[in-house]
Amino acid sequence: MPLENIRDWIGKSQRVEDLIAPWPARALAATLDEADPNPKNGDILPPLWHWLYFHEATLQSKLGPDGHAERGEFLPPIPLPRRMWAGSRFRFDGPPLRIGETASRKSEIKSVEAKTGSTGAMVFVTVEHTLSSPRGTAFVEEHDIVYREAARPGEAARPPKPAPGDATWSKNIMADPVLLFRYSALTFNGHRIHYDRRYVTEVEGYPGLVVHGPLLATLLLDLVRRNAPDAEVATFRFRAVRPTFDLHPFRVGGDADGDGNVRLWAQDHEGFLTMDATATLRQGA
Repeated sequence: MPLENIRDWIGKSQRVEDLIAPWPARALAATLDEADPNPKNGDILPPLWHWLYFHEATLQSKLGPDGHAERGEFLPPIPLPRRMWAGSRFRFDGPPLRIGETASRKSEIKSVEAKTGSTGAMVFVTVEHTLSSPRGTAFVEEHDIVYREAARPGEAARPPKPAPGDATWSKNIMADPVLLFRYSALTFNGHRIHYDRRYVTEVEGYPGLVVHGPLLATLLLDLVRRNAPDAEVATFRFRAVRPTFDLHPFRVGGDADGDGNVRLWAQDHEGFLTMDATATLRQGA
């Protein structure tokens, strides 16, 4: 489909409701090794844990060869085979979602933009999600998706950037296939790059299973929750810099400046930056 027709998707929207049930939150708490993995009705849903909910029950026959739902329903039918979560921006302005209540998510396609990079054609799609409960809007997320051409033989990787070396907080993580499977299951994510080693290496050209971008972002805010448990997140943004694979342990780190600003990042086993993020904490909370 020509890009000028794909742009007709701009402004398209959908709305879904879901019960913020305790079980998915309990399962993620256990997956993240929470000390007390027992969230219950009435508890505040931690930031980014909304990704456990609001999933469409796509028929198996409606999945594409990569395990994603076929394009052309809500997302535009972009004819590029590789799809990745490029980043997100959040504004947490309202009453947080709570476990046990019914919430809604309104999604609207805000932009579709074609670019050409070192690896060929790319298309960026930005979707705005507004999450609300019976008590009002909880937060707004802008979600960037990038579609890319298939990997080419001998394709050069983007030059890596070193991660910051001044972490106030840090945690080492082994993203083994079990962790990736559990997160895929909890988020109803059929994308084969996260669990099908033959597909990800032979078809998409990656060296190993790809760690989910949302999982990395969740681990970054989990670092804040563990080290500043009384803090309230006002804004959060993250950008995927390069893929993280299951082949080696990786590290998440953070550095707080004392004025409510937190630099957060993920780095691979060689010390190279894989995700760059910032959070602002609400002062006086």
